[in-house]
Amino acid sequence: MTAPSPLGSPELVLALQDLAERMARRAGALVRDGRPDRVAVAATKSSAVDVVTAMDLAAEELLRAMITAERPDDAVLGEEGGLTGGTSGVTWVLDPIDGTVNYLYGIPAYSVSVAAVTGQPDPATWTVLAACVHAVADGRTWTAGRGTGAFLDGVPVAVNDARPLAESLVGTGFGYTVDRRRAQGRVVASLLPQVRDIRRMGSAAMDLCTLATGGLDAYYERGLSPWDLAAASLVATEAGASVTGLRGRAAGTEMTVAGPPATVTALVRLLEEQDADTDRP
Repeated sequence: MTAPSPLGSPELVLALQDLAERMARRAGALVRDGRPDRVAVAATKSSAVDVVTAMDLAAEELLRAMITAERPDDAVLGEEGGLTGGTSGVTWVLDPIDGTVNYLYGIPAYSVSVAAVTGQPDPATWTVLAACVHAVADGRTWTAGRGTGAFLDGVPVAVNDARPLAESLVGTGFGYTVDRRRAQGRVVASLLPQVRDIRRMGSAAMDLCTLATGGLDAYYERGLSPWDLAAASLVATEAGASVTGLRGRAAGTEMTVAGPPATVTALVRLLEEQDADTDRP
């Protein structure tokens, strides 16, 4: 029997990257081909507008089945199914449909996000080894492996060069509770006059991957969960982005800021001045 590759070895990274892409593409085909003309809400989470569809559940079930078949000793953290334990030291972090509201309305900006991490499945401490973000509607597929670069459909990608915030197109997103949205509205109103413009795509994973390919100059958002961040953060960092939080913290639920390092430094300063990592009105 061949011994398993050590955690973080180039051989393991490539194997995990291959599996992540196969999983994301297969789940993407399920989501695309199985979408009815009108999608119904199966459940809600943090508020009445934070929705889950039957396809979210079916796609995560498919992803978990593929992991069980190919790497049964790995742990899994999924948006819908939570955390199930493993013994290998690898945890798969899954978002079966990132951008569920877009999927619900037929807006073609939603994706399947798959990442393999080591350490606790927490953005503050994990190491992301491999990632794939698959845009379901048009088939674009971003992949990355730790130390191997970031790719869009197999072609290497890189973030834009840093530019002044006044010339920067900035992506963001909004939460689902009234208090969170009120605070985020205050922050974006302060930021808007100081940047080129703001974009809100509705899929954090696609925002970060768009940044990685030069379609945004910077990105920030409060409230991202581990499954929102895992795969796309590796794509962004391997494309040359800095991905961080505020006040010296790592990127995570309180705040995620991404872009070329000099742009991030300037954006972090503005966001800290606005207490953007809080829900103050």
